[in-house]
Amino acid sequence: MEIKDMRAFYAIVEEGNISHAAQRLDIAQPALSRQMKRLETALGVQLFERGSRRIRLTDAGRVMYARVEHILGMVDGTVREITEIGSGVAGSVRIGTITSSGAMLLPELITEFHSRYPNVTYQIWEAEGSRILELLDNRVIEIGVTRTQVDSKVYESIVLPNEPFVLIMNKNDEIGEAKDVVRMEELKDVPIIIPLRWQSVFVSNCHKLGFEPNVVCVSDSIVQDLLLAKMDMGMALVPISSKNLLTDGNLIYKKLVEPEMSTHTVVAWLKNRTLSSSSEHLINLFREMYLSEGTEGGRG
Repeated sequence: MEIKDMRAFYAIVEEGNISHAAQRLDIAQPALSRQMKRLETALGVQLFERGSRRIRLTDAGRVMYARVEHILGMVDGTVREITEIGSGVAGSVRIGTITSSGAMLLPELITEFHSRYPNVTYQIWEAEGSRILELLDNRVIEIGVTRTQVDSKVYESIVLPNEPFVLIMNKNDEIGEAKDVVRMEELKDVPIIIPLRWQSVFVSNCHKLGFEPNVVCVSDSIVQDLLLAKMDMGMALVPISSKNLLTDGNLIYKKLVEPEMSTHTVVAWLKNRTLSSSSEHLINLFREMYLSEGTEGGRG
């Protein structure tokens, strides 16, 4: 199996159908179909389920996709690392980020970086935390921004100071006696929308105060949580950086207290791997813009 076959297979899966993949690869659709048929014959397995308008992978196809993503990530990363040696700060930075941390950090960071290094371009993936680490492991990206704790034996990392949680609410249904904070006990019977990863801590804190929280929605998407709050389904519990995603003047936020809840953002990259010159400079700028002494971790 050649690299060109891997790229063709990967494009088909990413685009969802052969027609769009052929356009992306700038080849004729019949030629791409024949290439995939030859690949399946050579491997002795069927990679795609037939008879579906959108591409569906067989079990063999799913294994193939995972391996191809890893191999192409290594190949492309190696080529970039070699060609960028001695060429200065240029090329492309490949970053993976979760939604809330990306909204808080990346616009300002990239704008400043672009002003310093205008020849650099950017590729940004958005996913949940475990997927970000998977993309790092497969070398699809070089830098990951996540809230997932990382293994210091595998990754170098920089950890931002803790950020508190807030409740996003419709101002017409405002709760809390205080202007800027809401106490946990004031959430009794209030419909709550919460990201999955913080559900157990939140529920435990409510139990300690003697009540069962009214959790109406648990999700993996902070953006979805904010939209549901906008539709007045409930109040969204999110990290304070998520307020940067607010675009509706009817929504307000209050810090959660008694007890407080907090989280942190981690910037990670693989240990013992040569980063591209542009990625190294971006990490240095990150330290310059966002870190205070004592916030770097993952060494050793």
